[in-house]
Amino acid sequence: MRVVVPATAGGALDVVARQLMQKLGEGLGAQFIVDNRGGAAGSIGAENVARSAPDGYTLLFASSSVLAINPTLGAKTSYDILRNFAPVILVGYAPNVLAVHPSLPARTVKELIAIAKAKPGALAFASNGAGTLSHLTGALFMQQAHIDMLHVPYKSAAPAVIAAAAGEVAVIFSAYPSVSVQMQAGKLRGLAVTSARRIAAAPALPTVAEAALPGFESTQWWGFYGPAGTPPEVIARLNREMNAILTTADTRKRLAAEGAEPAGGTAADLAAYHKADYERWEKVIRAAGIKGE
Repeated sequence: MRVVVPATAGGALDVVARQLMQKLGEGLGAQFIVDNRGGAAGSIGAENVARSAPDGYTLLFASSSVLAINPTLGAKTSYDILRNFAPVILVGYAPNVLAVHPSLPARTVKELIAIAKAKPGALAFASNGAGTLSHLTGALFMQQAHIDMLHVPYKSAAPAVIAAAAGEVAVIFSAYPSVSVQMQAGKLRGLAVTSARRIAAAPALPTVAEAALPGFESTQWWGFYGPAGTPPEVIARLNREMNAILTTADTRKRLAAEGAEPAGGTAADLAAYHKADYERWEKVIRAAGIKGE
């Protein structure tokens, strides 16, 4: 059985996929081959699966960047992201952390919003680049809080975090593993996480939703899919096995290393979550006039 990962080998998506496939292979008594097909913002790998026979022998393991964000940024593909894939299971999700430089006198999300409202456009927030989840999270935050901040895109998470810790920008939205060291060193102050629920890696941090903006949610998530038309009994078997795997201690530890929480649930749960996330970012991108690079 082949699992297409639309990213190069060695990254977080690939590492998680290989661990899960090893366990799934043991549970099913089958051999899984991870097929890395990076490029074109993930669309090369996704297209390969969309065109594969729906016989249960080909799966896609992809992130929300590929499945919900990039398609809304105007990326042209030969497939429909919501119709040409059969959802299997939502594996996990990882929020951004909303953090500020200690020089900013904001210790809560409400205080940050008040400062931003008092000085429209004066605060700058760092992101991992235009069109990335951290950028869109900042745009969603501004839209829901009715504030205006200056977006400063960097080439990746590392330079964005360095700039925020140095005080070059006052605010940053970034994954927990990217900012945790700087937070522990006192160079950044975490205010909240952007998921719907608190995360095990940082239980003291409230969610943005509970701290100030009810309903706020922004996560990077991972899901398994087959080509549209994959037999329901195959989907059900894979879903059952994966739900069991997500309860194991080593799987939860692997996800926690990425600042992620295990999810699980039914294939229908993934379909609903995917659709809601796609529609969320479509609205945010349209309202903010964001375009992919």
